[in-house]
Amino acid sequence: MINILMIEDDPEFAELLTEYLAQFDIKITNFEDPYLGLSAGVKKYDLLILDLTLPGMDGLEVCEEVVRKYNMPVIISSARSDINDKVKSFELGAYDYLPKPYDPKEMYARIMSILNRINKGEGDKSSLPKSDFELKGDTIYFKKEALSLTPAEYEVLTLLIKHQGMTQSREQIINTSGTMSIDSQGKSLDVIISKIRTKLGDNKRIQAVRGVGYKLV
Repeated sequence: MINILMIEDDPEFAELLTEYLAQFDIKITNFEDPYLGLSAGVKKYDLLILDLTLPGMDGLEVCEEVVRKYNMPVIISSARSDINDKVKSFELGAYDYLPKPYDPKEMYARIMSILNRINKGEGDKSSLPKSDFELKGDTIYFKKEALSLTPAEYEVLTLLIKHQGMTQSREQIINTSGTMSIDSQGKSLDVIISKIRTKLGDNKRIQAVRGVGYKLV
């Protein structure tokens, strides 16, 4: 059974999602109070589904604490659509951001995608080479050389660096960017990846994962 911690102050919404996921042997334990959720033995859960608008504590603060203390995968589930919230969530280490309202089927798909990626990557973590990338302020260094990047290139590469070795879906990458064109976001992402590869002088560092997205190796 997959055990999921949920911090969501809408009990009806939480109940709907809980009932749907139960058919897939996924158990959700929801807390409306973020302080209670954080004191509920976080380590025993596989993943956190987190609302951002919570009583007494902003969800971004909860995300930061859970990632820092427990290194647990977090899916943001929020009606807040501000791109700054999305960007900040990913910067804090959230794995995904799913805007409300959404179909529970989509949440199930994202949960399984994340847990499958983590399980597949566990055996490879120790063999990952020391990163050639370094983030300093608003500058990314590759092999100790500062890269000249556009804002969109910086956003995309930063996300890949922070999740090095793990596949990031096209949707995750696009949602992180506040500068990518909405109308042509698919093509824009491919162009940005191509330009980053050129600036790195290494086409193999960013790999395309067919039907999913990209990962930095």
